[in-house]
Amino acid sequence: MSKLHPMILVKNGKKEFVILTYEEFVALQDRLADTDDLTDLRKAKRAEQKKKGIPLSEIKRELGV
Repeated sequence: MSKLHPMILVKNGKKEFVILTYEEFVALQDRLADTDDLTDLRKAKRAEQKKKGIPLSEIKRELGV
């Protein structure tokens, strides 16, 4: 991931807001979406571990390959 260059705005002595360039914002959104996708993939793989697989030879036979 590219390095972020945030500008932090302070309100009443507390860090309140962050400003990013549009490019950094889009890159951050993309990274978050990728992380969500990876989390979903891992959940799906765990769920499928309990199911019995179908051998490739059987699939080929069913497809007539």
